[in-house]
Amino acid sequence: MAQALNNPAGGTHRDYGATSSATPEVSFAAASSGNSGFSPTEFVSLSEDIGHNITSIHSSTKQLEKQLKLIGTAKDLSALREKIHSINTKSNARVQTTSQDLQRLQAVVRHGDRQQKLQLDKLTQGFQDVVEKYSMLQKRISQATRQSYQMAAEAERESVMSARTELLQLQRQDQAELEQQHSMLVERQRQVEQIEADILDVNVIMNKISTMVVEQREVVDNMETLIDRTAADVEEGRSELQKAAASRNSHRRKILILLVIAVIIGLVVTGIIVGKLS
Repeated sequence: MAQALNNPAGGTHRDYGATSSATPEVSFAAASSGNSGFSPTEFVSLSEDIGHNITSIHSSTKQLEKQLKLIGTAKDLSALREKIHSINTKSNARVQTTSQDLQRLQAVVRHGDRQQKLQLDKLTQGFQDVVEKYSMLQKRISQATRQSYQMAAEAERESVMSARTELLQLQRQDQAELEQQHSMLVERQRQVEQIEADILDVNVIMNKISTMVVEQREVVDNMETLIDRTAADVEEGRSELQKAAASRNSHRRKILILLVIAVIIGLVVTGIIVGKLS
């Protein structure tokens, strides 16, 4: 039931060395308020999608942690940086989709019960935690790739200077190799800037999630107050019914006693009349 995720369109310009340029923005789209009731099917579907995406983002974070350990080593090659970029692209799309699903789920749960609202609160907190960890790891990877690139650039500059000295001394230089190294460095710079541009700015998401959590807790508190008030009203009604029942029983006993006295008097009067007649 997971929703299909499309890679976001790439930016057209990135500043060299930037850590947040062309950062994809994630916002909670306004949810439709036209629903007149609670939809269990939509609630279950959205909950499963959100839970699946949270798990996927967590898994992507674990993959990025492994890639981070390879940066600056002999395995720090073009394929590694392309893999990091691919993971970032898919994860950023999942974060955007999940934030929108949470907003939709909040609209659905407004007509649900307390259990569904608590489930929304749990999913929201889980999403917030996993996105924070993912964003922090993105920044660490960006810094590591930038540092690795700078070290490689410095090494290349030293190599170029050495090659020029050797060229002046020996009148020969493998120009093709230098051009290849430079081309690889340019590609590496592009990849580093691409990874830096993948960093997700979660400040907007976190602020909106915090607001949503506060609103959700207010709804839960209002429900608890209403439940307590209803329980008190029920207890008061039960007490009034008991008093009414006791009063009714007492009234019936009085009527029965009066009827018995009336019968006895009637019998006595009848006996007196019969005695006089005889």
